[in-house]
Amino acid sequence: MLSPLAMKSKHSKGRKHYEKEHPYRSLYQRDRDRIIHSVAFRRLEYKTQVFVYHEGDYFRTRLTHTLEVAQIARTISRNLKLNDDLTEAIALVHDVGHTPFGHAVEAVLSDLMIEDGGFNHNEQGLRVVDFLEERYPSFKGINLSWETREGIVKHSMNVSRDFAARYAEFNPDEQPSLETQVMDVSDEIAYDNHDIDDGIKSGLIFEDDLRKKSRLWNMIYKKVRTEHSNLNSNLRVYLMIRNLINIQVTDLIENTFRNIRKLKIATFSDVRSCEERIVSFSDNMNALRSELREFLFENLYCHWRVLRMTDKAKRFVSALFDIYLRNPHLLPPPFRDETQKQGVKRTICDYLAGMTDKYALEEYNKFFDPYEKV
Repeated sequence: MLSPLAMKSKHSKGRKHYEKEHPYRSLYQRDRDRIIHSVAFRRLEYKTQVFVYHEGDYFRTRLTHTLEVAQIARTISRNLKLNDDLTEAIALVHDVGHTPFGHAVEAVLSDLMIEDGGFNHNEQGLRVVDFLEERYPSFKGINLSWETREGIVKHSMNVSRDFAARYAEFNPDEQPSLETQVMDVSDEIAYDNHDIDDGIKSGLIFEDDLRKKSRLWNMIYKKVRTEHSNLNSNLRVYLMIRNLINIQVTDLIENTFRNIRKLKIATFSDVRSCEERIVSFSDNMNALRSELREFLFENLYCHWRVLRMTDKAKRFVSALFDIYLRNPHLLPPPFRDETQKQGVKRTICDYLAGMTDKYALEEYNKFFDPYEKV
């Protein structure tokens, strides 16, 4: 039933540690289940997407974002006749290496670790599933398949400069699987659209401004108004977001089929050796999305309220890093023990990256609020 371009589990490069296959769950289904049961996955519930968890129960977190990515990615993968079990596994695991408080703290840790191997949330995700999670008595990590692990590191086109040196096992000169490419674009579709939804609900961005600055939004607005003349604002925004996702997913599927024909991609090996990513939007949709994303950057991500929170988060994490670095004995026992094996800075980085927003704030208060119990 799968396309010749799909990654079939029987062709997998397997797991680092040999395990007998399950009688009724495929290799990638087991990957998915292990990810869902991991500690790092559960922690995504209290990690920032754009808005910190205490700003409201409505706004997306890393966990709800991840679930939306998985839903979109499965739809695309199934229509392209790819292995949607693998696509789903990569989607569910793609953010487990993310720090608390979003990309702002990732930038802080990257600067603090610049002389000690750096920090990147994709690479940290691989570290989480290979080393930091402990579920089995005979090895560390959750022993995911090679293909899911490759998806963690290679789904984003923006990889670290020394990627090739660190991850030669993933053949950095080759394109990732189509399942990985689908997940990468699904991530963009999900966060663009739910950030619009959250931004409008928060009162930081406005529909009137979107109509002036985004042709794509204006196109969808006219369609929804034509079909439904008497809608309240909440329902209208919901329909707008649903239509925005649908038009982008449709364009992506159709253009990917065009790319496959144009590039004469006939086998899985052709996917790997192709000089460009095959899963992509049409030129017209790219132009429309570029306008929309530029609007989000200028009006939401650079909004003074969002910038205040990210600046505060940077100071929280920098202060905690400095405290642990000056006195590693302040780390909890399991991490304190790891400093001898992993080095002080890397252990601190692992500890901070694994924190939820909530836990990071509590830890900060324990050190800096004299009335807070330690």
